[in-house]
Amino acid sequence: MTTLTKTEDVPAPTGSDAFLSVRDLRVQFSTEDGIVKAVDGLSFDLKRGQTLGIVGESGSGKSVTNLTVLGLHNRRTTNITGSIRLDGEELTDASDRQLEKLRGDKMAMIFQDALTALSPYYTVGRQISEPFRKHTGASKKEARDRAIEMLGKVGIPDPKRRVDDYPHQFSGGMRQRAMIAMSLVCNPELLIADEPTTALDVTVQAQILDLLKDLQQEFGSAIIMITHDLGVVANMADDVLVMYAGRAVERGTVREVLKQPSHPYTVGLLKSMPSLTSDVNEPLTPIPGSPPSLLNPPPGCAFSARCAHVDLVAGGRCTSERPQLADGRAAACHLTEEQKRQAFFETIQPRLG
Repeated sequence: MTTLTKTEDVPAPTGSDAFLSVRDLRVQFSTEDGIVKAVDGLSFDLKRGQTLGIVGESGSGKSVTNLTVLGLHNRRTTNITGSIRLDGEELTDASDRQLEKLRGDKMAMIFQDALTALSPYYTVGRQISEPFRKHTGASKKEARDRAIEMLGKVGIPDPKRRVDDYPHQFSGGMRQRAMIAMSLVCNPELLIADEPTTALDVTVQAQILDLLKDLQQEFGSAIIMITHDLGVVANMADDVLVMYAGRAVERGTVREVLKQPSHPYTVGLLKSMPSLTSDVNEPLTPIPGSPPSLLNPPPGCAFSARCAHVDLVAGGRCTSERPQLADGRAAACHLTEEQKRQAFFETIQPRLG
């Protein structure tokens, strides 16, 4: 049985203008092998009209976090504690009916693979118009007109004709645009984009990202951008949250995190990224090792087994004491600022440019 618990002593949002406030969120899944701690004490804020980039390797908890915000987990196998407040409304103890009213209306999600997210049995226009009818009570004609309007907004040519096409008749980029149209049809105040440019060619990726920025300006939506691509983050985000093994390890503005990373894991991500300003013959440096099992996460820093700087911290604190992430610009790391500068900061400057 799922436990959905509102934690009473969770701190209030740091800013009264936070539209989405997540505090001490923990998401655990029951499996045959044990309890998977997919998200382990995550907190962040997002303001209206702002974009938060959440980055990390596969399995770091990015998508789980945002599916939890939308209330899309299996209630029989999931244990959720903490607080999720959307425009002041608590979601962790909300009923299915309350969440259904919010999904597609006040909050919406662009899924990673539009081909599987869109139903092959219904036309694209019907799938866009259905949530509009449900949340606004519009007639079939009004909903169809709205679907045509949204297809035009996202750059689908000849929308009056294409509204009656099926997903398989659209290219990959056009399906992604149709997914965006469906997500935005009710003008949601919160838009979650889960790897929206995966498997798209570079030119289409750029078009999709520009489209999201244009639509955000038009509708004033708050956006969470889930990605492993730091180039997307640099182009889209105002703030960045770096996740590793279900935990937040670094947070700051996009310039702070990408120009002056403060956690060895963030440095590893940056060093594994190609740069136009670096030597073309310079090899990329992958992060050694693998993320820890979320069935039995380590007691200290989750990154300690892969970190080259553990020996700089006295007393074995990296393997025994979990570093905390403070409010504002911060990194969950036991290294001092001076140790960070000496150990890795200077080594990434040529790549960052």
